[in-house]
Order: sequence, then structure tokens, then C-alpha cells
Amino acid sequence: MDIKQIAVAGSLESSDLMITVSPNDEQTITIILDSSVEKQFGNHIRKLIKQTLMHLEVKAAKVEAIDKGALDCTIQARTIAAVHRAAGIDRYNWKEIDSWNA
Repeated sequence: MDIKQIAVAGSLESSDLMITVSPNDEQTITIILDSSVEKQFGNHIRKLIKQTLMHLEVKAAKVEAIDKGALDCTIQARTIAAVHRAAGIDRYNWKEIDSWNA
């Protein structure tokens, strides 16, 4: 999936995550994370975001995530929403997305 513009999903409320996805001219995936649970779960959150980007076939993106203790399903949902918005896609294949966790 090709990232064409900057897009945001989520909020700064407790138990949520705000994620911003934007194009990356360097043709790599860069993840910047600010998390209230960085020491315990920072590596796991980065890995989950990166896996979600790989499932969506994103090759290049800058991702900034501000985590307020979000669960994995929330992190994944916010990442999916932001990527689709950044790619200008308004239809989801939920069956395919659901199969990632099977």
C-alpha cells in the first residue's frame, strides 16, 4: 500500500493510541513511539505496528505513535485506520484483516 498523505487515527485518551502515518522519502519504515508503558511494552508495541504495516504491504512510512496504555487490538485497529486514510482508501477487506490473528 502506498502512503500518499499524512493521516491520523485515535486519541490521547487513557487506554488509546494516537497514530500519525506519513510518506517517507527514504523508502523505509520509521516508527517513533511515545508510550506511558515504554519500559514494559515499548518493543512489543513497535513490533505490532511493524507487523500490521507488513500485513498491509506498506513499504515506506513515517509512523509516530503516542500510546496511553492501548491494548493490542486497539493498536492494530488505529494503525489500519491511519494507513488506509493515508493511502486514500475508504474500503476495508475485514475478512483478510481478521485472518491475520488466526
